[in-house]
Amino acid sequence: MSDQKKKQLNDAFYVEDEKQVLEKLQTTPHGLSTAEAEKRIQEYGHNQLDEGKKKSLFSKFLDQFKDFMILILLAAAVLSFFMGDQVEAIMIIVVVFIMAIFGVVQEAKAEEAIEALKDMSTPNANVRRDNTTKTVKSTDLVPGDIVLLEAGDVIPADMRLIETASLKIEEAALTGESVPVEKKDVILEKEDVGIGDRINMAYMNSNVTYGRGVGVVTGTGMNTEVGKIANMLAQADETNTPLKENLNKLGKVLSIAIIFICIVMFGVGMLRGGHDWMEMLLTSVSLAVAAIPEGLPAIVTIILALGTQKMAKRNALVRKLPAVETLGSTDIICSDKTGTLTLNQMTVEEVFTNNESIRDSKDISLDNTTLKIMTFCNDTKISDDGTLIGDPTETALIKYGEDRGFDIASQLKSEPRLAEVPFDSDRKLMSTFHKLSDGRFFVAVKGAPDELLKRCTNYDVNGEIKPMDKSEEELILKTNKQLATQALRVLAMAYKIVDEIPSELTSENVEKDLIFSGLVGMIDPERKEAAEAVRVAKEAGIRPIMITGDHKDTAEAIAVRLGILKEGQHDAVITGGELNDMSDEQLANSIEQYSVYARVSPEHKVRIVKAWQKDGKVVAMTGDGVNDAPALKTADIGIGMGITGTEVSKGASDMVLADDNFSTIIVAVEEGRKVFSNIQKTVQYLLAANLGEVLTLFIATMVGWDTLLPVHLLWINVVTDTFPAIALGLEPAEKGIMKHKPRGRDSDFFSGGVMSSIIYQGILEAGLTLGVYMYAINNPVHTNYGEIHADALTMAYATLGLIQLIHAFNVKSVHESLFKVGPFRNKIFNYAILLSFVLLAVTIVVPGFNDLFKVAHLDGHQWLAVFIGSFAILPIVECVKWVQRKTLYK
Repeated sequence: MSDQKKKQLNDAFYVEDEKQVLEKLQTTPHGLSTAEAEKRIQEYGHNQLDEGKKKSLFSKFLDQFKDFMILILLAAAVLSFFMGDQVEAIMIIVVVFIMAIFGVVQEAKAEEAIEALKDMSTPNANVRRDNTTKTVKSTDLVPGDIVLLEAGDVIPADMRLIETASLKIEEAALTGESVPVEKKDVILEKEDVGIGDRINMAYMNSNVTYGRGVGVVTGTGMNTEVGKIANMLAQADETNTPLKENLNKLGKVLSIAIIFICIVMFGVGMLRGGHDWMEMLLTSVSLAVAAIPEGLPAIVTIILALGTQKMAKRNALVRKLPAVETLGSTDIICSDKTGTLTLNQMTVEEVFTNNESIRDSKDISLDNTTLKIMTFCNDTKISDDGTLIGDPTETALIKYGEDRGFDIASQLKSEPRLAEVPFDSDRKLMSTFHKLSDGRFFVAVKGAPDELLKRCTNYDVNGEIKPMDKSEEELILKTNKQLATQALRVLAMAYKIVDEIPSELTSENVEKDLIFSGLVGMIDPERKEAAEAVRVAKEAGIRPIMITGDHKDTAEAIAVRLGILKEGQHDAVITGGELNDMSDEQLANSIEQYSVYARVSPEHKVRIVKAWQKDGKVVAMTGDGVNDAPALKTADIGIGMGITGTEVSKGASDMVLADDNFSTIIVAVEEGRKVFSNIQKTVQYLLAANLGEVLTLFIATMVGWDTLLPVHLLWINVVTDTFPAIALGLEPAEKGIMKHKPRGRDSDFFSGGVMSSIIYQGILEAGLTLGVYMYAINNPVHTNYGEIHADALTMAYATLGLIQLIHAFNVKSVHESLFKVGPFRNKIFNYAILLSFVLLAVTIVVPGFNDLFKVAHLDGHQWLAVFIGSFAILPIVECVKWVQRKTLYK
């Protein structure tokens, strides 16, 4: 496509008149010829979204090996293999490959977003071609095509409207505005008008809910607003989750520690003398390999997977595993208003009738005239299964009547609708005629309060008709203002009774000398549980941000009702137009000031998310519309809606709420915090154990004692690093976890005192193990040198394994006492410890195994020494925690 053609498609057609638009697109109101349309397909391409470049399956698989932790594990596997420990090498390789396959599956799911966008397109469109109306495939539409629209149609491409007749288009999926927009063939004056305010434009994938229209296609395929979203999705960088960043940090710390251990071990060994340099090098490398927690990535994956199962039971469906943990670190929840914080369902909230206001919680009399008018003067269709079909505002009026027992079908049967003056966006009124039993006609009129009030000469109070006077008019206007300031959409109801239907059904003949009956205030209400969820989020240190396509006043009112804003906090609300006047740097500098964003576009949402991320925050974004998809993908965690959400938004999300309930997010945050805490406990447990092993071997080697054999270390790691570590991932959440502030993006597995705990607890494990070894040497059961050292080695092996199992109880909480968090609350953990102990003891007490593992049988006295040495870690760590609570963590 030429640059000029591209420019044409990006022109602001909404500021130009019909003649200018048609000239630019080189078309006429009668449409294109078939030959011209085919020619333009060659120039512009088909009206469909680009699939973009897709990675091959092999390329996706290779990408999984770019993580630093994975590279460390592969290096460990290679070293283990060349040192003759093929079993450990194979075990590491299997774990890595399983993780890579899982990653490929997750990445494939992420590509569903753009595929879903393509599936949303309507299959056919009615167009004017060759001076006649034809039905063509929507993929064959080109700029310049004249498209005919009517209620029920899905807009097949972006277009400038050149004819409208009471046309209303629902754009919630694109703009986030819950109420259908009235469209008009007018010229807009400003070029920086947001999508939601372009009333002379119709956009691809939005829905016609009312009336008719004709439009000229201005953009197709990737040059539509939906195409822009698809392009943003394709180009959006996948955000590194805090979990991934933490694992990378851990890998780097381990790599530095491993290199340091190798150098020190080799250097000290050579300085002491008596060792061949090749032997010392192999010893150093074997010690370094022992320092790597090979099972950690697999255990993290298992913990995350178990977390997803728990969240699924609570209606939070996780599509990408790291999202479980990311929720726990969330600082900001940017939430789309429509359908997420609200029901996306217009609802009557207040009725002003008989000079008094009736809130939704009160009953209204079934013979109330206002109730009768709102259900009679209405084009809603009721399907056989009771579904209401029509404009959301009108269906809300019918639903209000149905919920209060008003039998609409029966009433219309006795007082049938015989004539009407349809709604017109200029006069903003609608009227219907209904035949009464006495032969006269009931005229029901509804519309904009200011327009309707001009036509009322009387008003009705409990059936008594009174002349309209100044005081009554002031009361009506005052009530209308009160309702409007609550962001309610207000309609007025009036009526009159006439002897006959006028021959000419015009506004001038019908809508005059009316009797005012009442006002109806409607709104897309907030979800009942959303306000409580906002309160809990704030208590947890999470800041809720509302982002919506609705008008500023409506957005502010809902935010106040939800508790996101305080009354009168006007300066915390900003519009998309105001965002356009701010640079990215200005927005980042003032981002803390705003809690509500109104009349925003998809680009704005992405800017908002990025500004918070630039501020160092972990950002979650919720949404259900096509317009939310780019921001969902950009956020640290995107949360889609399972019921009202489009497939596009679900495809771009990391997690989907099965119940569309905002409060489910808070439940998921709690689970996320618990998951991170449990992963942190696992890291503390594994690294303290590995440090204990490394120090035990290092010190024993340096002082010339017998060291544990590779088979000992391998079995200890298999027994203690697997079952207890996984079971720690199932620990229940500690009390008060939702009253802590978010840990933030800069925290890692070592924060909160974990690093210091790993160091002193690893030293403690090594010290106690070597203490038992020394005790065995100094208090031998046998007299033979070989047997003495065999017993001491066996006792050290048993102690090092058992001490890690006992220490698993210590890490149930970093600082709290074991007896406060409960030592036996987690039954799976209890069984895991018992199983691990049996597997460890079997190698010593069962004949045959002791020869395989090169260990000796121990008597009761020796086992007692092992148990005392192993259990000693429990009271020592409890004492250290007590001191920490009294001094460092008051």
